[in-house]
Amino acid sequence: MNAALTGAQKVAVVLMNMDQQRAAQVMKQFSDEEADEITAEILRLRRVDPGVAEKALNEFHELATHGTVTTRGGRDIAVGLLEASFGAERATGVLNRVASNLAGKQFEFLDAVEPAQVQMLLAGELPQTSALVLAHLRADHASRVLAGLDDGARTEVAHAIATMGSPSPDAVRVVAETLKQRASAVVSSRTASDAVGGVQPLVDIINRADAATEKALLEALEQRDPQLAEEVRSRMLTFDDIVRLEARDVQQVLRGLDAAVLAVAMKGAAAAVVEVITSNLSERNREVLEDEVRILGPVRLSQVEDARAEIVRAIRDLEASGAITVQRSDEDAYVE
Repeated sequence: MNAALTGAQKVAVVLMNMDQQRAAQVMKQFSDEEADEITAEILRLRRVDPGVAEKALNEFHELATHGTVTTRGGRDIAVGLLEASFGAERATGVLNRVASNLAGKQFEFLDAVEPAQVQMLLAGELPQTSALVLAHLRADHASRVLAGLDDGARTEVAHAIATMGSPSPDAVRVVAETLKQRASAVVSSRTASDAVGGVQPLVDIINRADAATEKALLEALEQRDPQLAEEVRSRMLTFDDIVRLEARDVQQVLRGLDAAVLAVAMKGAAAAVVEVITSNLSERNREVLEDEVRILGPVRLSQVEDARAEIVRAIRDLEASGAITVQRSDEDAYVE
């Protein structure tokens, strides 16, 4: 390796050249996130050009007297250092997490593949295999793939995502290589997400699905695993979450919304939700909304759900862009 080293790579080089016991004392000072990054660099570097390593070591004057530069990295070096630093159990966890994330990057090539083509690539695979793949994709991309599956397969895969533990790096690698062979020439362009499996990745995927897919999937999960379905619902963004927004954020969400849609969405809503909405409208817009509510007759439940879904999508889009912040808290609950 002859290119200039990053900060994490310099730390890795220094630790690789230190006495293991002393390196372990240094390693203990890092947070888990820092230890993950440094371990990943040790695994990647393996061998470093002596001149590059010497230059990095010179930045640490107190270590300059070590003399001979050892430029070996790799798994054995990482294992020894981590075990000396954190103990065997925690070292295994760090290595597995880093190795899984590194292996997961192999799914980046699917970013350029249309959702329908990803579905074809996964055709005939076990739900657990499809879940492994979707959990490594961007949430919005995975959502489109999941929405295109038939109802039965969609439920199976969603359940597998939520109940999946940390996959072994070897399993991730085998699946990725198999899909690459099927897809042949596809180029990747994104950084893989670190989140692999669990309820939150499923929530992220469902949050980006359309209202019909969201409803059907949650109902199917409810039949299969009521406790899991309840946990997913508790983490999802809903129409009622508008009460968690700051006043200025509520105003931003309401800006541009059709008064007729807002009136339908408010049908049967909790008093707290109605209060937040009406109090953050201008006097003129409040009068328009009141007129819409007054002339509104009986409304189908599906119409109410669609109207609320439109508002939720507006909240999600603004939150995703960083324009607003939604405070999610299990302590605050609102009952309709």
